[in-house]
Amino acid sequence: MNFKKLFLSHCKIHQYEINQNQLDIINDLDKYHKENFNQNLLNKFFNRKITKLGFYLVGDVGVGKTMILNFFFDKLKGEKLRLHFNEFMIEFHDFIFKEKKNNGILAFVKNLKKKTKILYFDEFQVTNIVDAMILGKLFEKIFEENIKVLFSSNINIDELYKDGLQREQFIPFIKILKKNSHEIKLSIDEDYRVNNDTIRYLFPLNQSINFKFNKFFRQSTRDKKHTTKVLEVKGRTIKIKNFYEGISRFHFDELFSENLGSEDYLKIAECCKFIFIEDLPIFSEKNSNKQQRFITFIDIIYEKKIPLMITSEIDLKDIKSCLSLKEQFKRTISRLYELTSLKYHQK
Repeated sequence: MNFKKLFLSHCKIHQYEINQNQLDIINDLDKYHKENFNQNLLNKFFNRKITKLGFYLVGDVGVGKTMILNFFFDKLKGEKLRLHFNEFMIEFHDFIFKEKKNNGILAFVKNLKKKTKILYFDEFQVTNIVDAMILGKLFEKIFEENIKVLFSSNINIDELYKDGLQREQFIPFIKILKKNSHEIKLSIDEDYRVNNDTIRYLFPLNQSINFKFNKFFRQSTRDKKHTTKVLEVKGRTIKIKNFYEGISRFHFDELFSENLGSEDYLKIAECCKFIFIEDLPIFSEKNSNKQQRFITFIDIIYEKKIPLMITSEIDLKDIKSCLSLKEQFKRTISRLYELTSLKYHQK
């Protein structure tokens, strides 16, 4: 399979700018493909060098990592699974809780292998201490079972979970990931998402902005039935008070002041096709918990391809972050440009 030729055609069809650094990544992926997918049994017998089952593509936000890996993933044949990492870990914890087996990790991976031979995690990061403590053993089994894994991330492997609680228990995972993965960096100065026109990010908070926001909401929900959507998440109840056949409206505090997490946001995303959020605040150390929830939410909304409309106190380019979330938040800002753009709305 000529990935470079196919990629050039893909860029032409979608009118993407062709960048030499991205073409270099395609060449790396081509080598990875030959190493892991093209060898027959005879070749494997005579060529017994240890192949790396992981491909870890790292780079700044908005440089095209997702576009490249999506293209590559779509061309792969066989059972494959693309998941948000939070979603994957929720499935893992649910499996362990339900099965209650002595070697739950091995049982989970064996079950996983029945469903897929290729995993793909876009914008991979680790923020949860519970996940951090078990990832070493989990991915050791994943690689032992010959499951290939694609990662995109804006964090180098050595920098994952940096400054996290009990990080020493995370180091085995870093060693396993480095041993089993090609870590390739995509370096491009421009964030392509920022080029989109952010027509649905409105600021500052004043009467004129509120009028525009309400007008767009009325137009979007015209002739749609208003209900209160009630969601059940493991015994918890979440109410979407402003729900119009898949179009939802929230005040920022409704989503991010309460103790909600990935499972809750995934449940919300399942029933929404367009989300309005009012009064995005200025972030600081004082509301860092809200900011962390917002980051998680945007990751999930981006994965599920749900457009947003937002009102905020300040321009998107001027939003600051609390210090501890500064690197993670770069990805959030970049994604907000796309999620609120005219181009995204037309997808």
